[in-house]
Amino acid sequence: QVQLVESGGGLVQAGGSLRLSCAASGRTISSYAMGWFRQAPGKEREFVAAISVIGGSEYYADSVKGRFTISRDNAKNMVYLQMNSLEPEDTAVYYCAAVRAFLITDPDQYRYWGQGTQVTVSS
Repeated sequence: QVQLVESGGGLVQAGGSLRLSCAASGRTISSYAMGWFRQAPGKEREFVAAISVIGGSEYYADSVKGRFTISRDNAKNMVYLQMNSLEPEDTAVYYCAAVRAFLITDPDQYRYWGQGTQVTVSS
């Protein structure tokens, strides 16, 4: 079992930045692909970013490419999402997820999920 806890969400003005953190426990995440997903009110959960097992490959949704950066520190069992140039459309609950695979973007294939952290971007 892998337990995931997100932190770092909050209220920020458009154009601002936030850094989300995801702390893993229970097992080392060094053999897990990690992803960030988000869900806005009334919308389905959508893929944001994913990073491969050892961090050599990253993949981003077109809507966040160039603004968000995913990273991981396997020694600390942590995953991060640096979000810059935030837009009101980025407002959502952000979730960290893990799957025992190289790199996956499909949320249905992720096995472990955190409880989420709210990000609100005001215009």
